Amino acid sequence: MALPPWPTFLTVVLITVLFLQTMASRRRRRAYNLPPGPKPWPIIGNLNLLGELPHRSIHELSKLHGPLMHLRFGSMPVVVGSSAEMARLFLKTNDAAFSGRPTLSIGRYTAYDSSDIMWSQYGAYLRQARRICATELFSARRLDSFEHIRDEEARGMLRGLREASSAGRVVRLRSHLQMMTLGVISRMVLGKKYIQGEAAAAEFREIVDELFALNGVFNIGDFVPCLDWLDLQGYVGRMKRASKMFDQFLNHILDEHDQRRRLEGGGFVARDMVDVLLQLADDPSLEVQLSRNNVKALTQDMILAGSDTSTMTIEWAISELLKNPEALAKATEELDRVVGRERLVTERDFPQLPYMEAVLKETLRLHPAAPLLAPHLAREDTSVDGYDIPAGTTVFVNVWSIGRDPALWEAPEEFRPARFIGSEVDVKGQDFELLPFGSGRRMCPGYSLGLKMTLLGIANLVHCFTWRLPSGMTVEQLSMEETFLLAMPRKVPLEAVIEPKQMERFGYKTTSD
Repeated sequence: MALPPWPTFLTVVLITVLFLQTMASRRRRRAYNLPPGPKPWPIIGNLNLLGELPHRSIHELSKLHGPLMHLRFGSMPVVVGSSAEMARLFLKTNDAAFSGRPTLSIGRYTAYDSSDIMWSQYGAYLRQARRICATELFSARRLDSFEHIRDEEARGMLRGLREASSAGRVVRLRSHLQMMTLGVISRMVLGKKYIQGEAAAAEFREIVDELFALNGVFNIGDFVPCLDWLDLQGYVGRMKRASKMFDQFLNHILDEHDQRRRLEGGGFVARDMVDVLLQLADDPSLEVQLSRNNVKALTQDMILAGSDTSTMTIEWAISELLKNPEALAKATEELDRVVGRERLVTERDFPQLPYMEAVLKETLRLHPAAPLLAPHLAREDTSVDGYDIPAGTTVFVNVWSIGRDPALWEAPEEFRPARFIGSEVDVKGQDFELLPFGSGRRMCPGYSLGLKMTLLGIANLVHCFTWRLPSGMTVEQLSMEETFLLAMPRKVPLEAVIEPKQMERFGYKTTSD
C-alpha cells in the first residue's frame, strides 16, 4: 500500500501525537481533585483565553472560577492564586513545595542555561546565590556605601530634565529615568558607566529592552513542546540574538575586571559588585563553585532587574500624581515642610516622609512591577485549600488582582496614598495583600535597592519641579493603559510640561545660572 504524500503524512503524525498527549494528560488528571477552572481545548488548552494583558484576562476568569483556579497552557498544567490567602498558602505555608521554576526557553537561551537567580531551580546553587545577595551584594552596609552614586545620578537626571524643559517644551520622562537608573546600576554593579554617548546608550537600551520584553512573552513552544522546533513566533531566535550581544558586553566587563585584579595583585580591593562576584568565584570554600557563566548570569540579573523596574514604577507614580492633583499637592507640601526649599531630597529624609512612602506603596499596589510575579513550580504533590496541586504544575500569583480586591481595599481602583498613613502594611513580603516583590524563597533579593531608587526618584521629581499636562489635555484624557512584559510599563510613555523650582536644588550657585 502506498504511503500518503509526505506533508500529509507529517500532519497525520503530528495530530496523532498531540491527541495522545492530550488523552494521556487527561487520564493523569483524573487521579487528582484539581481546582475549578475553564474547560481546556485540545492541544492549546486555555491559551485562547489569554488576551494582550494576561493578568487582566486571568483576573476576569478568577471572578468566575474563584481565587484558586486551574488552567492549561497547551500541555502545561497551571494554577493561579488571586487572593491574599492563596498567596499566603503558596508563598509561605507551602513555600518549599512551590519554590521551583518551570523550564522555559527564556531561561535556557538568555540566562546561561537558567543559572541566574530568576530562572534557576531551587537547590544548593540558588540558596548560595541568595546568601551572596543578602550578605555581600545587597547588604545594608554595601548599599549605604553606594548612596553617593544614587545621589549623583538623581542630580544628573534633574539637570537633564531642567535643560529639556526650557521654553515650556513637553518632556518625555521615561528616557531621563532610564539614564538615571542605568547609571546607578552600572556604577554599583560594574564600577563605571560603560555606555557613554547617546548612540551607545540607545543601542544598549535596545538590547536591555529586548531581553526584558522577552522575559515576559508566552512562547508557544514552551507550552506545546512538539512545536518548539518551529519557533512559530520567532521568540527563540530573538532570545539567541539578544543573548549573544549581551554576552559580548559581559565578557568585556569581566575581562577588564580580571585585568585590574591582576595588576593590583595583593593590594586589590573590591570596588563594585562584579569585583565581589569574581572574588567569590575564586573561593574554594563555596558550597557550589561559581563559573564564569554564573558570574555573568548574576550580573545580567542585576542590570536587568535593577534598571527597568525602577524606571517603570517612578513613571507610574508621577502619572498617578498628575491624574490626582490633591495627592500631588499633599506630597509637595510634605517635601517643602520636611526638606525645605534649599536642597535636594536625600535617603536620610525618608523616615520623615510618610506621605511620599505612601505614594510609593499605592503605586506598587496599582502597578506592581511583575503583575503575575515570576512563575513558581510545584516540586511535589501538594494540597492547597482542599485541592490537589500535582508536582510539575506551574503556579502564578496574580498580585495585580490582589491589589484590586474590594475585600482588602476600599475603592480599590482609586489612587489613595492616604490609605497607608498609619498602616503597618509593608512591601517586604510579610503582608500578603501587598506583594510587589513576592515573598519567601523566591522573593526579589534586590527589593531594598529598588525601594531606595524609586523613592529617591519620585521625591526629587516632585520636589524640584511643578508638573502639568500638555496644553489641551485634561486628567481624564491621560491614558493609564499598560503593556504586559515581565514588568508592566505604561503603553504610552508619559509626557508632561515641567517648570523647575529654585535652581539651588540642582547644585547651581544661583537661580540665574
